[in-house]
Amino acid sequence: MYYISVMDMNSWQSQLRKGAAELVVLATLAKGEAYGLQILDLANRAGEVVSDGALYPLLTRLEKAGKIAARWDTEQGPNPRKYYRLTPEGAAMLTEMRELWGCFRQMVDILV
Repeated sequence: MYYISVMDMNSWQSQLRKGAAELVVLATLAKGEAYGLQILDLANRAGEVVSDGALYPLLTRLEKAGKIAARWDTEQGPNPRKYYRLTPEGAAMLTEMRELWGCFRQMVDILV
């Protein structure tokens, strides 16, 4: 009988999270503007999907791609916060990703 090591399972789980992180972040921002730690909290309510180490590079990449926009809020105290929101391009991408995710999930459910 073949047993998968804990390290192999952790690697596989990490790859699942990486694949879902972009979808989860865009879906979180579809609910409204949020700053980094809010996004992390909302995205991980059902379990850890997005790690704090992966969130900010992902936000930067999505911002550079025009899928999200950011603004600095300096009026909330001594530490400014960067707030992110979905752009129309990001909303369109989210719609397509949700559809693809549903098809993918259904296919995997059938096979597994």
